[in-house]
Amino acid sequence: MSNYFLSHLKELEAEAIYVIREVIAQFERPAILFSGGKDSIVVTHLARKAFFPAKIPMPLIHIDTGHNFPETIAFRNNLVEELGVQLIVGSVQESINEGRAVEESGRNASRNALQTVTLLEAIESNKIDAALGGARRDEEKARAKERFFSHRDDYGQWDPKNQRPELWNLFNGKKSHGEHFRVFPISNWTEMDIWQYILTENIAIPSLYFAHNREVIYRDNTWLPVSEFITVREEETVIKKQIRFRTLGDITITGGIESDADTLDKIVMEVAASRHTERGNRADDKRSETSMEDRKKQGYF
Repeated sequence: MSNYFLSHLKELEAEAIYVIREVIAQFERPAILFSGGKDSIVVTHLARKAFFPAKIPMPLIHIDTGHNFPETIAFRNNLVEELGVQLIVGSVQESINEGRAVEESGRNASRNALQTVTLLEAIESNKIDAALGGARRDEEKARAKERFFSHRDDYGQWDPKNQRPELWNLFNGKKSHGEHFRVFPISNWTEMDIWQYILTENIAIPSLYFAHNREVIYRDNTWLPVSEFITVREEETVIKKQIRFRTLGDITITGGIESDADTLDKIVMEVAASRHTERGNRADDKRSETSMEDRKKQGYF
C-alpha cells in the first residue's frame, strides 16, 4: 500500500478549512473581513472550498475608508456578485460625519487608524460574534503573537498578555455577552505560501499586484501613488514608474516597488529573491515601533 502525503500547501489549506468550519460550528453570526487584498481573497476562497457546493454561509464585511484604490472596489464588487454573498460595507466617512471619528490633518494624514471605529460599529450593529481575517504571523511582530481564535472584550479590544492556550486543534470560542472573536485561518502561512497557493489554485486578484505604469512620488524610501488624497510637496517630483504593490491598503499609505513582475510566476520568483519585508512599504507601520500592536489593542484588524 503506497503512502499518501499532502504537500505543504495542502496541509495549510486543510488546517485553514478546519478553522473556518470550526467557526461555523461554534458561532452564530460569523463574517469574513474583506479588504480586497490577497490574504482576504485567499480566506474567502478557502471558505468557498470549505462549504462547496453550498454558498459561503456568512457575509463579507468591508470597511470603506473612502481612500481605497478604485481597482480594489471594482474587484470587490465583481467577486461579491460572482459568489452571491451578502456584502456589509462600513463607511469611515459616515463615522467622521457623525462625530464618532476625527479626521487626521497634515501632509501624512491617513484614515487607516480610523477604520477601528467603523469596524467595531459594523461588528456591533450586525451582532457579529466571530470575524475572520487574513492576518498572518509572518507579516508583523504583533500578529506573530496572536492566536487562531483571538478574543476581544466588550469594547472590541485585544489583550496580548491574556490569550487563551490552543492545544492541538482545540479552539475555545466561549465568550460573554458583547464580546467577540477575531479568527485567523491562515496564521501559519507565509507570503510565499500565499502566492504559491494563488498560482496553484488560479485565484483572481486585483491588477494592482502586477507590474504596471503609474504616476508616483518618492517619499520615506517608497514609491507612493499620486492621488487626490496625497499632497505633493514642493521638493517632490511626480514621475511615471513601472511598479507593483506587495500589499494593499489605502492609496495614501500603500507604497509600491519597482518591478517587472506582470505574471504570477514572476511574482513568485520575485518574492523568493526579495530581502525586504512585505509591509516595509506601508506608511502606517512606520509611525512607531509598536504601531500595529497599539492599533490591534484598540480593536484594529
